[in-house]
Amino acid sequence: MTRRLALFLALLVFQLSAWAHKASDSYLVVDVKGKEVTAQWDIALRDIDFALGLDGDGNAEITWGELRTRQSDITAWALSRLAITRGGVCTSESTGLQVDDHTDGGYAVLHLRAVCPPAAGALGLQYRLLFDLDQLHRGLLRLTLDGATYTTVLAPTTGLVQFGATQASRWTQFTQYLVEGVWHIWIGFDHILFLLSLLLPAVLVFQERRWQGVPSFAQASREVLWVVTSFTAAHSITLSLAALGLVSLPSRLVESAIALSVVLAAANNLWPVVEHRRWLVAFGFGLIHGFGFASVLGELGLPADALVLSLLGFNAGVEVGQMAIVAGFLPVAFLLRNTRLYVRDVFGLGSWLTMLVALVWLLERAFDLKLVSG
Repeated sequence: MTRRLALFLALLVFQLSAWAHKASDSYLVVDVKGKEVTAQWDIALRDIDFALGLDGDGNAEITWGELRTRQSDITAWALSRLAITRGGVCTSESTGLQVDDHTDGGYAVLHLRAVCPPAAGALGLQYRLLFDLDQLHRGLLRLTLDGATYTTVLAPTTGLVQFGATQASRWTQFTQYLVEGVWHIWIGFDHILFLLSLLLPAVLVFQERRWQGVPSFAQASREVLWVVTSFTAAHSITLSLAALGLVSLPSRLVESAIALSVVLAAANNLWPVVEHRRWLVAFGFGLIHGFGFASVLGELGLPADALVLSLLGFNAGVEVGQMAIVAGFLPVAFLLRNTRLYVRDVFGLGSWLTMLVALVWLLERAFDLKLVSG
């Protein structure tokens, strides 16, 4: 049983090490005035390479020459996955290609122009970039339609989206980003492993030089409340500061520090240094995790009023996602707290494997390596 569990956890952690990078996003900014449409579409070079194979020499670097050589292929691929209608089908074309750096690497910047039939009223947009290859991909849209601003997140289930000639409902905007906040915490495997590393000992107490089950569910719940509240408070602070553009840190530094936080949280389970105030660890490293959450909003460059509302919804979604994880974890962990399965395998072996995979992340992110293929 133990060997099978160890093999399962090892395979799971190996897969997590391949997945634990920033989720795939593109940034689409569209301005519509009557029948004239202009747009800027930022698509990650790694995503284009994944879809079209840009890296001709196989050196894991995309050069401007490689990008320019495939410009017509890139344009045709992108335009085939974006449809705009207003009074009929709008005819789209590319007007230029540039390269820009975002917090998570290089992006191709496509400049687009479209002409719609002479009509006013609602505009339809259907986005399908990468959905056939990556169901986790999202398109972050900012649309200005005859002076009214809309923001939304485009997912595989979104389909054709209709935008009217008036400002989008604030409640609709809030709920869209709330859902995306839940989604981003659930696919943020490094954030989840950090949180779980702090929650694993919540049903245990370190006495007589060994871990033992806590006597009551209330005691375990208080420990979890302190940890989750501290983590929430901390990442809410830095998520807000970063998304509002008040503080900015290099992406490699943030992602490396997040990996380090997982290493240290798991190591503390194996060699306890902080035994009774893990909420301090949660708060300290939660400040770093907030910068990681912020990239999905900050990169889009939303207007101030839309950004605040999107920020509130996204942050609320992250908390809902966290609480769902806690609600599923805590009762089961408490029931198993005094068993060999939990203490030795889930807690002990799980902490070891978490620490090892986080070390892989740390080396990859700090030194720009690719140790595990994804």
